[in-house]
Amino acid sequence: MHTMKTLIKPSSELRRNYNSVAEICRTQKAPVFLTKNGEGDMVLMDIDTYSQREDDLALAQRLVSAEMARLSGTRDYNLEEFNQNMLDAIERGIENTGIYTGNKSVSGTSLSGKKKISL
Repeated sequence: MHTMKTLIKPSSELRRNYNSVAEICRTQKAPVFLTKNGEGDMVLMDIDTYSQREDDLALAQRLVSAEMARLSGTRDYNLEEFNQNMLDAIERGIENTGIYTGNKSVSGTSLSGKKKISL
């Protein structure tokens, strides 16, 4: 993780010299904090940096949720168990819906390539 340099500019700088401030955002890959009357007012960043931060935040939220579930005792599954559970659920779903497959075979394959079920 890198430390971010804090960039602070008055909002009047954005009005006077938008291209310069936008270039700072793009090249520094860091937000520019804008002030109004000497107080913090807004934060400006380029779209790529914003998108990356949103992705990072979403991942962090998923990791926190997974850790909270783990700490509360929720069972976890390895990849093979997950694959088998999904294929079993698909098989039960097909059996419960009465889907006619005729002479066709419906089969599933795990991510490892091993054949798991054949209906």
